[in-house]
Amino acid sequence: MSKYRVLARRYRPQTFGEVMGQEAIVTTLKNAILHHRLAHAYLFCGSRGTGKTTLARLFAKALNCHALTTDGEPCNQCPSCREIANGNSLDVLEIDGASHRGIDDIRQINETVGYAAAFGKYKIYLIDEVHMLTKEAFNALLKTLEEPPEKVIFLFATTEPHKVLPTIVSRCQRFNLNRIPLAKIIEKLHKICNELGVAIEEKALQLIAQHAEGGLRDAESLLDQVTAFHEGAITVETLNDVLGLISKEALFAIDHAGKEGRLSVAFEIAEQVFAQGKNMVHFVESLTEHFRLLLLVKLSGSDAPFLEIATEERPRYAKAAALYTQEQCLDILDYLVAMQKEIRFHPSPRIALEAALLHIMRTHQAIPIELLVRRLSELEQTVGAPTAVKPPEKVATVTVDPTPTPQDLGKAPKPTPAPAAVGPIDRTKQSRYDTILQFAAVELEGTIQRKP
Repeated sequence: MSKYRVLARRYRPQTFGEVMGQEAIVTTLKNAILHHRLAHAYLFCGSRGTGKTTLARLFAKALNCHALTTDGEPCNQCPSCREIANGNSLDVLEIDGASHRGIDDIRQINETVGYAAAFGKYKIYLIDEVHMLTKEAFNALLKTLEEPPEKVIFLFATTEPHKVLPTIVSRCQRFNLNRIPLAKIIEKLHKICNELGVAIEEKALQLIAQHAEGGLRDAESLLDQVTAFHEGAITVETLNDVLGLISKEALFAIDHAGKEGRLSVAFEIAEQVFAQGKNMVHFVESLTEHFRLLLLVKLSGSDAPFLEIATEERPRYAKAAALYTQEQCLDILDYLVAMQKEIRFHPSPRIALEAALLHIMRTHQAIPIELLVRRLSELEQTVGAPTAVKPPEKVATVTVDPTPTPQDLGKAPKPTPAPAAVGPIDRTKQSRYDTILQFAAVELEGTIQRKP
């Protein structure tokens, strides 16, 4: 019985033509070989599963191939190609930067770099995750990296290029690998399923590709996991069970229930997530991605080329996006992004999820900010407008002295004239008077405190 190999290793590209999504880099490397314009150091940067180490190995294989094709492809038949593919080549030394990160490890490279290649044309050092090297190790590599022997080439791969010293980067040709497009990932998964004889729904492939986030290795690992879990046709429900995801029906149910004001649906969905043992963090991430797609449809329409959803699902997303305003989608997206951090450490994730769903649904009843600003502006204009003050009628008033003299006894009190009518007070002048009085009070208080 032959040993089983995981799909990511079994279907690793063995030629430049099998590499997906990195056409510009592949063309540059092949032209460098064909036109003999080789640098002494190359740096491959990119997220996980995009082909950094694969491209480095293919480049090393093409450099030492004994029967290179006319278009720069390795033959995969000569001893050098087979040794590199099996990982036991004496001329291509693969080093793990995470476990060989000290200055002593780099010192060994500096001591052996002068030896000639055993069988191939070049002696190649491939350091994976090079950002894990210490600062002292980087500095020890500088001189050798800048002026290596003629037949020595360094290949570096890293997921975090910002951690590599600028002095190292400046001595390398840098290639930034793109995330692999969704269509390319689905194409590769289709090919694998056809070769393995696995029946799988198109929507399930779409879901695997979306969950991989641009990493082909992640997609192949997920497909490997699903095929080991289920024997037979793989459906979306099967995939949800394996990945611990909840169906999209629940996400669209939140949209319609919120518009109709049925807040009880929030508790039903939270109970469904909790009872089925789903990962609540993953559910919030799925919810965030759902509203991100709704916002994209709202801004660019359902026919946008960068909208990574299946063609048959676009009308459904368009109907769901019509239930929200642009401001709603923006506010909900901001809220969910913050919620992803909080729910990880919340003492009661279920209550936090219920509160989040209720918050999303209640945005349909919230008054837009633009309307509030307009109403406040109208109210301010109404209150600030001067109103006509009707002058009071002249009514004679009688003022009686509380301590009359003996001569005034028996005499009728003299009427005093009514005060003159007071018009409306100018608010601007009144505020100025108040300010002047406040300053005067402060000055008076300071004067009193300065007196002995």
